[in-house]
Amino acid sequence: MSGRSTRAGGNGGATRDGRSSTDDAANGRNVPDGLPPQLRPKGIVPTGRWAGMAGLALIPVALGVLLRHPPLVLAGAVGVAFAAYARGDTAPDPELTLERELSEPAPDPGDEVTVTLRVRNDGDRVLPDLRIVDGVPAALATEGSARLGTALRPGRTATLRYTLTAVRGAHEFDPVHVVARNPSGSRERDARVAAGGATTLRCTPELEASTSLPLRGLTTVYSGRVPTDVGGAGLEFHSTREYRHGDPAKRVNWARYARTGELSTLQFREERAATVVVCVDARRGSYLAPDDESANAVERGVEAASQAVPALLDGGDRVGVAAFGPGDCLLEPGVGDDHAARVRDLLATHPALAPTPSDERFLPTSWLRRFRRWLPADAQVIFCTPLTDDYAATVARRLDAYGHAVTVISPDPTADDTPGRRLARVERANRVSGLRSAGLRVLEWGDEPLATELERAAARWSR
Repeated sequence: MSGRSTRAGGNGGATRDGRSSTDDAANGRNVPDGLPPQLRPKGIVPTGRWAGMAGLALIPVALGVLLRHPPLVLAGAVGVAFAAYARGDTAPDPELTLERELSEPAPDPGDEVTVTLRVRNDGDRVLPDLRIVDGVPAALATEGSARLGTALRPGRTATLRYTLTAVRGAHEFDPVHVVARNPSGSRERDARVAAGGATTLRCTPELEASTSLPLRGLTTVYSGRVPTDVGGAGLEFHSTREYRHGDPAKRVNWARYARTGELSTLQFREERAATVVVCVDARRGSYLAPDDESANAVERGVEAASQAVPALLDGGDRVGVAAFGPGDCLLEPGVGDDHAARVRDLLATHPALAPTPSDERFLPTSWLRRFRRWLPADAQVIFCTPLTDDYAATVARRLDAYGHAVTVISPDPTADDTPGRRLARVERANRVSGLRSAGLRVLEWGDEPLATELERAAARWSR
């Protein structure tokens, strides 16, 4: 992989007339407009390390004069000279090549990835105090420090290594934070520099089907696995009718013919495909977890979708995906391997389902109007939401009232270690009871695997 050579003051480091862009910033002149904001230099900044040094150095000088003690005068003079040097010395303008390398650019969730950042001094001056902080994506946890402090001679390379734990998503590295100080540490040059090599860590988990997902009776005209009240071809007996010419012999009621001599045809309960949209609640208020070690409710909602979608596709159902949150995340219902690959990529990398909440403004009422217009008329909805507020329950009720059978999968993010959290748990339980009283199916997902919870719920819903 090729590196990127640049001055720490900016991307390329020089203006058209040959001046360093960091010198322009330090002297109050305009920096080049072509630089993105994160790469614009901050210029030379005093550190304040030796603030007041000159005043303190004058004290022994004055005492030496008053006491006629030359050694005191000499010691004070040395301090004054050093303070003058620190004040007059400027920060170096480094020319660096930064290259980032990942041990595994596309890991599985939970894998450890070693990041190697190499920094080479391409200038002709020694950098006595160089400090590097890599731009680690916010959602990734590090093992070891992503910082490096070193002195670097011309042509030499320093290496920073640390380990990341991969989580679902496409994670862009931020520019590297570079600080170069002069030998005295009185002034520093501060900049953000884009590194060459790897800039994205992409973690896309496989879709793993859970147990067969029980669906409501809202179906399409296509054959599938959801029993209907319509007689025809299927597995479960529905009724009998008068024999018609051309009926298959295997569907003739031969027992009745033996008793009465009358021909009749057996009809079975038809099984048809369903159109299902799996919707994940990805609002900022849903990024909650019972403790620091547990996954938040949005991550668990994405996990539920990752298990529900392949189970539905394997059953012949048409499946779409949506996110109840900022960003336009709507995938039309479809079938087939290509559609499964699109679902996998969307669940793993779409910004609306990122592991950390978005700062984008979100208007839930407008989203619900758009979602209703987009939602197919025959679709039912699997709504993955922690039910942390009343509006999530309102969305479920409205969709069900509009004719879309709704099943709620609700990961529980509550705890009971404080009075406030106990109150939040009671409020959530009331929302669950209210939805069930309204006729909606609600699966409360606690600590057990989702497949186990689904089996219990299926047994309860079939009664």
